[in-house]
Amino acid sequence: MQEKISWGRVLRHRKGILAVAVLVLGVAIFLVLSTHESRQATKNAQASLASSVTTSSSSAQSDLPAGVKASDWDLVLVNRDHITSEMNPELTEIDGISVDSRIAQNVRDFLAAAQAIAPEEHLISGYRSVAYQEELFNSYVAQEMAADPSLTQAQAEEKVKTYSQPAGASEHMTGLAIDMSTVNSLNESDPNVVERLKAIAADYGFVLRFASDKSSSTGVGYEDWHWRYVGVANAKYMTQHNLSLEEYVALLQKEGRQ
Repeated sequence: MQEKISWGRVLRHRKGILAVAVLVLGVAIFLVLSTHESRQATKNAQASLASSVTTSSSSAQSDLPAGVKASDWDLVLVNRDHITSEMNPELTEIDGISVDSRIAQNVRDFLAAAQAIAPEEHLISGYRSVAYQEELFNSYVAQEMAADPSLTQAQAEEKVKTYSQPAGASEHMTGLAIDMSTVNSLNESDPNVVERLKAIAADYGFVLRFASDKSSSTGVGYEDWHWRYVGVANAKYMTQHNLSLEEYVALLQKEGRQ
């Protein structure tokens, strides 16, 4: 009887050991599977993040207007760093000024919209030949020297360059620029009117060319009446991202949009 009880204990003991072993094995398998799933989840999360970053980058690049190139006719850059000879655009006359015929309707529409805001809005200047620009620039230099006899010719020219450009450096020669204001004096229009015009200008393909915070890139001080046609899509992008024409052209070139 004692011997049978002893074997029973042995059997129960072995069963207990087996049960524990099975439990330990189960826990080990669970831990292995959990670790694998955790690692897989981490990999999936990393892949998702990488995909998100790639998508965001692509989105930022695709934000530029489709098909636009820095060499497009409506983005031609004329300034003191890009001196240009006479361009001879085909012209259309509107209210006493001439503009590139390709933008004539845009000018008419922009003028009408401007006059709806302020009836006094009118066109002041448009296309100017290189020869005429030279005469105009020289007359400003003479005026500055007459007003301040202490100025040398070079000093007077540098001063004039802040509001007018030498021959070959003025984009009025493109026929794509207009001067439009409620008055015939630079920077004397009602600032509130100018702000309202800036808000609608892009709808007609125009931007205020010389903004107060862009003189470092344009080389020209603030001008409240100088509007430049760049095309509707370009104007909206430049306005949205607060870019001067110089900055926008540089961005296009950087993105390979030559």
